[in-house]
Amino acid sequence: MADYNYDIQKLYLEMFLADAETFVRCQNIFDSENFDRRLKSTADYLKTYVDKYKVMPELRIIRAETGLDLSDATDVPKENYDWLLDEFERFSRHKALERAILESADLLEKGEYGPVEAKIKAAVQISLAKDMGTDYFADPRARLLMLKDNNGQLSTGWKAVDQKLYGGFNRGELNIFCGGSGAGKSLFLQNLAVNFASVGLNVLYVTLELSEALTSMRIDSMITGITTREIFKSIDEVELKVRVAGKRSGAIQVKYMPSGKNVNDLRAYVKEYSIRKGHTPDVILIDYLDLLMPISIKISPENLFIKDKYVSEELRNFAMEIGAITVTASQLNRAAVEEVEFDHSHISGGLSKIQTADNVIGIFTSRAMRERGRYQIQFMKTRSSSGVGQKVDLAFDPDTLRITDCDEQDEDSNPTGGRNRIAESIKNRTTVTPAQKTEADPIREMAKVRANVGSSKLRELLNNIESPEDL
Repeated sequence: MADYNYDIQKLYLEMFLADAETFVRCQNIFDSENFDRRLKSTADYLKTYVDKYKVMPELRIIRAETGLDLSDATDVPKENYDWLLDEFERFSRHKALERAILESADLLEKGEYGPVEAKIKAAVQISLAKDMGTDYFADPRARLLMLKDNNGQLSTGWKAVDQKLYGGFNRGELNIFCGGSGAGKSLFLQNLAVNFASVGLNVLYVTLELSEALTSMRIDSMITGITTREIFKSIDEVELKVRVAGKRSGAIQVKYMPSGKNVNDLRAYVKEYSIRKGHTPDVILIDYLDLLMPISIKISPENLFIKDKYVSEELRNFAMEIGAITVTASQLNRAAVEEVEFDHSHISGGLSKIQTADNVIGIFTSRAMRERGRYQIQFMKTRSSSGVGQKVDLAFDPDTLRITDCDEQDEDSNPTGGRNRIAESIKNRTTVTPAQKTEADPIREMAKVRANVGSSKLRELLNNIESPEDL
């Protein structure tokens, strides 16, 4: 590793002066503070001169203004400039990190860890823009296959949901299930853990609310089909079924973290997980987003919009960083309690999470629906499909806590999958077609009622009604 001594830093300046194009490519990371004190004034003058005059200064100007005698490097072959780009990037990152550590000493003594973390993070992220992006017209087939194979989509385990999402969830995206208190947010995440593991994916389930033991017991019931009431009476059977299921599925790791943790805590745990297990998780389920805190800033508990904005952005960046399917949950506010149609105003904390997330799915249920074995989810946002506003009914087994696709005979022939059936039944509306209005003769209907009335007093009351309008 280079020690970035005076001579090599001087060579950087000489090569930059000989090739303006290379200097422009490095301009975003060029910082005179990184240079040796004997070269700092020259580096500072170089940047100021280029910013002002838009050309590189000649060596004579450098010598006259700064007193430094630099060599002419115009004879350096162009191939060597790839070395300069790589070396200067490492040099800039190394020096920025070194300076950040030195500047952080006083902050650490004061216990101000947030600014220290920000300085270190900014230093390690220094890099040149070498990735030119995607040439759209170059190879459409390869581009689409790469998206299909490497980025998604991975089935959620619910066919009806996959259809709305054009295949399922994508790696590197943030997906949020929203619901009121007791709506089943944790149940959906736990069912997803079982669904993903059953197809061989490695799942990390991070709970900031329920204990590891309770979360695991719920998953026991989902995997074995043994009701939660019977789990403790059938421990031997549960053990056997869980062990058998584990041999033909991916891993499920359940980890409890206290509320108030941040994405860096999650990142550190995933690093340790990867070292211990020998693989990174394919899926990360976080129960739930509202209990996480931002990494580097202190936010008042009342300012949910800003808190959730930072947390959701950091969580999505982390999902992209490790290339995992990331699913979490969030609370709906009190305004959503009496609603059967959700919109962005019902999200606790406001639009900040909606704006960041790739898919936002509302969970609608009631006691009557759960007793009938039904959940309904509503697509509040989808980034890569046209499912916004659509609804899907799912079957729910209250004994085993398993959420599955509804039977085909339960679904309407309507291509939306019976999207309004549950909501309309709750609203208790009745509809009459024009044909029914024509056939319903009020006088004839009243006669039918009279014929069936057994009470003489009620019959007398009906006889006193003079016209159908009085009904």
